Amino acid sequence: MYMDTSFVKAMADRFDLRGKVTSVRDYGDGHINDTFLVETRDADGVHDYILQRVNKNVFTDGQGLMQNMNAVTNYIRIALILSGGDPVREVLTLVPTREGKSYLFDEEGYVWRTTLRISDVFSYSVVVDGDQLFETGRAFGHFMRQLDRFDASELKETIPNFHNTPKRFEAFEKAVEEDKMCRRASVMPEIAFAMQYKEFAKTLVDQLEKGELPLRVTHNDTKINNVLMDKASGRAICVIDLDTVMPGLVAYDFGDSIRSGANPAAEDERDLSKVTMDFELYKAFANGYLEEAGSILTPAERRSLAIGAKMMTLECGVRFLTDYLEGDHYFKIHREGQNLDRARTQFKMVADMEKVWDEMLKVVE
Repeated sequence: MYMDTSFVKAMADRFDLRGKVTSVRDYGDGHINDTFLVETRDADGVHDYILQRVNKNVFTDGQGLMQNMNAVTNYIRIALILSGGDPVREVLTLVPTREGKSYLFDEEGYVWRTTLRISDVFSYSVVVDGDQLFETGRAFGHFMRQLDRFDASELKETIPNFHNTPKRFEAFEKAVEEDKMCRRASVMPEIAFAMQYKEFAKTLVDQLEKGELPLRVTHNDTKINNVLMDKASGRAICVIDLDTVMPGLVAYDFGDSIRSGANPAAEDERDLSKVTMDFELYKAFANGYLEEAGSILTPAERRSLAIGAKMMTLECGVRFLTDYLEGDHYFKIHREGQNLDRARTQFKMVADMEKVWDEMLKVVE
C-alpha cells in the first residue's frame, strides 16, 4: 500500500529517535507489513531505524503481538547481558515512543513500531550453499535454546490456529467449494495433490493433543531472510521478524526453515524443473539446528522434525493456493498468478521429500 512520505515521517517523529528525521524509504521485501528505513541526523552523525506498520488484517491483536515481542526480546536481552553477548546486535531493540511506550496505534487502528537498525549485517533471500544454511539452522536452534525456560503459556496466540494444518485444510476446502474468483477449474491438479494429504495433516496436532510433543516458544516464520548475518564473519547473529512468536511446536520452526531454505530456487519460480528439496541442504540445516538445540529436544521432538518439514511445506502450499482461490487478499503479490506459482513450488518440494523420506528421518533421529 502506498503511503505519503510526509505521513510516514510524521509517524516516525512520534518515536524517541536521535536527531531529526532526514529521510524515509520503503525497505525489505516482506509479504505482510509495511516497512521503512528511517534516517535521522544529529550532532553525532547519522542514525538508522526500521519503522513498521503492522498489517491489522493479518494480525488482529496488535497489542498482544507487541506484548509477545516485548517479553521475548527483553528475556533474550537479559540472557545476553548475563552471558557476555551483545544485546545491541544479537537481539532486536524496540525504540520507545515519546510517551515511553513500545508501540503506538494510528487513527485507523494500525500498530506502528520502531527498532534500531543493526549495522554491518546482511540476509539471504535465496540459498547460496550448505554453509549458509548450516548457519541459519544454528541461528534458529540458538533462538529455541535461548527461550527453553521461557513459559510459552505467557504468550498470546496472536493468530489462532496459525500452524493448525487441519484448520488450514478446512479453509482450503471452503475456498475450493465457494470458488469466489472462478479459478477452481484451472487448478484441479493442484487441488487433487493437496487433498491426498488431508489425513497426514492431522499428525502433529494429534501428537500435541496426546501430550507426546511439548508446547514451546516458537518463531513460526523461520525463513532464511529472517536471520541477520555478520558481514565480517559470515556468522548468524540475530533472528528478526518476531510477529508470529507464540506457543507452538519445534517441528513448526524446523519445518518452515526447510520449506524456505532447502529449495535453491525462488519461492515463486515458474519453472518447476528448478525447484527441489535438496537433501544436502536439508542435512546442513539439520546439523546446524541440532548443534544448538539438540540437547533440549525430547526423542519425540527429534522424530517430529522431518514430519514438520513436510507438514510446513504442505501447509504453506495449501495457504498459497487458498489465497489464490480467494483473490490474493492475504499474501502480497506483484504479478498475476504469483500465489499459484508459490503453491506449485511447495507441492513440488513435498513430492521430492517423499523420494528421500527414510533418509530425512535418519538425519534427525
